[in-house]
Amino acid sequence: MLDIKWIRENEQALDEALAKRGAGPIAAELVAMDERRRSIIQKLQDMQSRRNAASKEIGAAMAQKNLELAEKLKAEVAEIKETMPAAEQEEREAIAALDDALSRLPNIPLDDVPVGKDEHDNVVKRVVGEKPRWNHPAKEHFDIGEALGYMDFDRASKLSGARFTVLTSQLARLERALGQFMLDMHTMEHGYTEVSSPLMVKAEAMYGTGQLPKFEEDLFKTTDGRYLIPTAEVTLTNLVSAETLEQEKLPLRFTALTPSFRSEAGSAGRDTRGMLRQHQFWKCELVSITDAESAIAEHERMTECAENVLKRLGLHFRTMTLCTGDMGFGARKTYDIEVWLPGQDTYREISSCSVCGDFQGRRMNARYRVKDEKALRFVHTLNGSGTAVGRCLIAVLENYLNEDGSVTIPDALLPYMGGLTKIEKA
Repeated sequence: MLDIKWIRENEQALDEALAKRGAGPIAAELVAMDERRRSIIQKLQDMQSRRNAASKEIGAAMAQKNLELAEKLKAEVAEIKETMPAAEQEEREAIAALDDALSRLPNIPLDDVPVGKDEHDNVVKRVVGEKPRWNHPAKEHFDIGEALGYMDFDRASKLSGARFTVLTSQLARLERALGQFMLDMHTMEHGYTEVSSPLMVKAEAMYGTGQLPKFEEDLFKTTDGRYLIPTAEVTLTNLVSAETLEQEKLPLRFTALTPSFRSEAGSAGRDTRGMLRQHQFWKCELVSITDAESAIAEHERMTECAENVLKRLGLHFRTMTLCTGDMGFGARKTYDIEVWLPGQDTYREISSCSVCGDFQGRRMNARYRVKDEKALRFVHTLNGSGTAVGRCLIAVLENYLNEDGSVTIPDALLPYMGGLTKIEKA
């Protein structure tokens, strides 16, 4: 959420920033809503002040035995009391309308974010490793997995419908190995604190990280009004909601390996085969809670932590700086890490690392205290995938495919594979 005080003082800057994201001007409308809100609040305060003053004047009039004035003042107080509930309701509605409008505004891009419309305007930041060179043809992951006998979409559909996968035996083990490998790397090498957190959250948590109210159609909602998490970003970031932290204890770095649940609304016809776009998938999430001065450096650090997973697995990838039109709702700047998939002959996103400024901190009312400063500041937050387990499994299958259809296990995963060095046909 953006600060309405900043918007009042920077109307043109807001509209220019939104234009970079492909949105129309809205600053004047927001300022008008805020002026109406402030006017109603002032009117209500004036009514309360007059009521209190008139009540005192009644006592003075009674003491002076001026019964006519006392009755007149009593009538005035009664009229104010009668009209105040309507004014209070008007105040609540004005505040709610402004809050709702502000909650739907995307974050302001940083100045160094490239301006563009969509993924075609993203900019390559770096390329790591090389594409594999083989004498045998590349295959897509679903062809590899089904041929091995350990990837079953028909049974998954029987259980749950489209966009689910059943993995068995050696591929189930590989999926588990990838998640454990990522979690161990981020906790033991990168200094993140492992968290086991709920998979269902209240609406307030979804609001805090920006999924609500704008993106409710992308979420799965339970019958009691809670939501299945679309990413552990929601729980890890909201760990500090409504808290005041000490600056010297920042940054806080959290990681979690959890399932993620997404309705994939609006993705009909996209990636319908295989595991690329699922309603349920495992992901190792990274979250940092920090201060304003450290956020940009923390963004670079987090991206490097995610990249290290792919480097250790020997996977070729590139890191992209997303343009203004392709960034997520709450991000000020985002790096997408795209792994090379030989079967598709293209790069696909496997991690997205974003710095959000105090956008989520405001929504969560999470603050930090600076030494020798009276005023509190909102925390700055960052999140990233470290990485998406299912997509990493896809990358391993396609990049480590052998001519005979078997898949070699990357060296980094061998300690997790119970002696397996190769995945072979059942």
